[in-house]
Amino acid sequence: MDLDEDTLQTKTIYEGRIFRVEQALVKLPDGKVTCRDVVNHPGAVAILAWPTSHDILLVQQFRYATGEQLWEIPAGKLEPGEKPAACAARELSEETGFWPQQLEHIHSFYTSPGFSSELLHLFNASNLSPAQGTTDADEFLESRKIPLTKALGMLNQGKIKDAKTIIALLWANQELNA
Repeated sequence: MDLDEDTLQTKTIYEGRIFRVEQALVKLPDGKVTCRDVVNHPGAVAILAWPTSHDILLVQQFRYATGEQLWEIPAGKLEPGEKPAACAARELSEETGFWPQQLEHIHSFYTSPGFSSELLHLFNASNLSPAQGTTDADEFLESRKIPLTKALGMLNQGKIKDAKTIIALLWANQELNA
């Protein structure tokens, strides 16, 4: 069965500095017509960074949409034309003051495919060296070196709620126990 939906028309209903919201009229596989709201996002990266063989870097920051301070791995939005690996190195430097000598792509995944086009590229970063990093003007965060075992404990206690960080921690735990 062909499950594709055919786009009949789209209209931008909001354009912000990070994403654009479109409303699309689509024809479903059964011939019926419905509306889809889509958040078009340029994509992003997230970095599981290892300053030592047992420690990872986490950042804590207030996320307005959740109303909470969250623990997350370093991450950021792709700039126009920027390659994911270059973005990962830049974001790691900006948020933690470290530059990766080794950067390995782990996986790419959609963050919320029911309504968003955001594709997030997850990287593993090692052999870190000090770098001069500065956060964005509207970005306030604290970077911490945390043992992986402690981060996994935070996850199990519900203290880590961010999906990209959960995926990265589960991947790290699986790799170390493989």
